[in-house]
Amino acid sequence: MIPNQHNAGAGSHQPAVFRMAVLDTDLDHILPSSVLPPFWAKLVVGSVAIVCFARSYDGDFVFDDSEAIVNNKDLQAETPLGDLWHHDFWGSRLSSNTSHKSYRPLTVLTFRLLVLSAVQTSCVPCSSCYLSLATVKHLEKGLNAVFDILVIGRFNVLEIVQKVLHKDKSLENLGMLRNGGLLFRMTLLTSGGAGMLYVRWRIMGTGPPAFTEVDNPASFADSMLVRAINYNYYYSLNAWLLLCPWWLCFDWSMGCIPLIKSISDWRVIALAALWFCLIGLICQALCSEDGHKRRILTLGLGFLVIPFLPASNLFFRVGFVVAERVLYLPSVGYCVLLTFGFGALSKHTKKKKLIAAVVLGILFINTLRCVLRSGEWRSEEQLFRSALSVCPLNAKVHYNIGKNLADKGNQTAAIRYYREAVRLNPKYVHAMNNLGNILKERNELQEAEELLSLAVQIQPDFAAAWMNLGIVQNSLKRFEAAEQSYRTAIKHRRKYPDCYYNLGRLYADLNRHVDALNAWRNATVLKPEHSLAWNNMIILLDNTGNLAQAEAVGREALELIPNDHSLMFSLANVLGKSQKYKESEALFLKAIKANPNAASYHGNLAVLYHRWGHLDLAKKHYEISLQLDPTASGTKENYGLLRRKLELMQKKDV
Repeated sequence: MIPNQHNAGAGSHQPAVFRMAVLDTDLDHILPSSVLPPFWAKLVVGSVAIVCFARSYDGDFVFDDSEAIVNNKDLQAETPLGDLWHHDFWGSRLSSNTSHKSYRPLTVLTFRLLVLSAVQTSCVPCSSCYLSLATVKHLEKGLNAVFDILVIGRFNVLEIVQKVLHKDKSLENLGMLRNGGLLFRMTLLTSGGAGMLYVRWRIMGTGPPAFTEVDNPASFADSMLVRAINYNYYYSLNAWLLLCPWWLCFDWSMGCIPLIKSISDWRVIALAALWFCLIGLICQALCSEDGHKRRILTLGLGFLVIPFLPASNLFFRVGFVVAERVLYLPSVGYCVLLTFGFGALSKHTKKKKLIAAVVLGILFINTLRCVLRSGEWRSEEQLFRSALSVCPLNAKVHYNIGKNLADKGNQTAAIRYYREAVRLNPKYVHAMNNLGNILKERNELQEAEELLSLAVQIQPDFAAAWMNLGIVQNSLKRFEAAEQSYRTAIKHRRKYPDCYYNLGRLYADLNRHVDALNAWRNATVLKPEHSLAWNNMIILLDNTGNLAQAEAVGREALELIPNDHSLMFSLANVLGKSQKYKESEALFLKAIKANPNAASYHGNLAVLYHRWGHLDLAKKHYEISLQLDPTASGTKENYGLLRRKLELMQKKDV
């Protein structure tokens, strides 16, 4: 017989293995183990998980993956490993005012190792990609504490509260805390968690992240009552998503959930329903005469509530309205409560098969929903369009669909979605910027200028909009205004190579050659692989007769970007003019091998051969060039000259 003694670590002299057996028996009584053998239980759970997410394992990088993985410099080998500990999840410095303070260095390190080993990863809903590992560790400490107190320590919360209120001197449970080592474990967890939070706070720069009203409208409400009502409504929405995860959206901000501004709003019923259920569960957890029931309910509520607290807006403002990812850990508590509820129900009814069928039905429906949702995460187009039916008033949904369409070249449809995004949120500067860019490309310059001017008026430090405004003003021949816009963009983003490149183009149009070269040089210093800036420097120096400088710049560029065929072409032109025919020919041929359908490459190689006296080769490449581009007037003229020269040579031979 195993003694009926459950206090692990009490003043017992039993062997450690024997005490562990006692503890396992106790836990099986409190939290019954699976009816299946361990191996089969793990196999079933693993198989269901594979079924749920198999559709998206080879999906694209979508939504936040672009910034977190594809464009994150912290995942590249040349970035020092030490930078990961001072950067946020997106690769920005934590001390920056624009950082969201999402500190997940171990997650980023995992991504980096996967990238370096050429293993493709893709984030899907319920995946760990969106979880902050540091936050998870803090929450695990809280959950461990709850489990330790309620299950292992068999702590009766109500009894302890009553004894403290009545100043009862027979606080036996407190003695159990000391003897069982529970107080020591709680102290260790608390001090460890506090230490980690302090270190993180110091690394973050001791400042909270900066969020805008569109991220979390309720937190910006002037009335405390309005804030409280809406926060509680958000809690009810999260509870509903746990119960019925059918309406899911990649982003719930920007008007997706309109604010409740009055208690006459019918949605306050959801608040009442939530608190009615919670209060009922809490009362049962505290006041039930059944100690087993009290512990299970308290454990389930603890697992449900504690992991959600960081997202509750109670301690600090969060950057979202609803975020499905914050429900991953609370779902543990939900499962505990649901399992206990069905277990209790089955004890009070003879229709056990019906209860089992209901449970299996819920599992099947949720698995089916997970399979469908997993498919929606395969591509950005599917993901963004799936949100339209859930949040049609969300400007960000329309913006992302428009961006996806624009990336695919469907500008007409993209304009429609961008306009809707701006209509839903008249201060949506990113939608204005992207719409202005498309209108600029379609030569609708006046409206483009109006949109971009409005964007920088709303957000004066929006560097990209200032640069795009400068491009439009340059196209409108408003050169002074364009220069000022470029300078303002650089003021707000000092390391902005594309802006320096465009500023150089402006100076070149104004024949300010030295200023143009300086601007392009700045672009290449900030971004050594900026091919367009290198090319423009080579061409400008070539056109102004500075062949030696042009050659030096071209060679420098090719050392940095050795496989860029446009640089090979530009340098080959310079070498040809310097009568370095052999080296020029080699570069032309290399450029043509990389891009065989470029008519200008064949045409300029033909000119080289024409100068060099290799007329048959010149004729061959003139003809290839004209086949690729029959409208090239310069090539036609040169080909005509060559043919006349060949005819004269034939007559002389005769």
